[in-house]
Amino acid sequence: MKKLARFFVSVKKEMKKVRWPKKKEMLTYSIATLSFLVFFGLFFALSDVIIAAAKMVVK
Repeated sequence: MKKLARFFVSVKKEMKKVRWPKKKEMLTYSIATLSFLVFFGLFFALSDVIIAAAKMVVK
């Protein structure tokens, strides 16, 4: 039980050292993440369509 208590004390200490992002930073990170998701989603969808079309032409 003492190990568990020490663990949570350590966690509390470490959490005080964490630098949380500000609202503006969080917005920037969110926009960047969504942009990458949309870009790669479109990229892979388009790649899939091109490959499927190429397979139909080869048949």
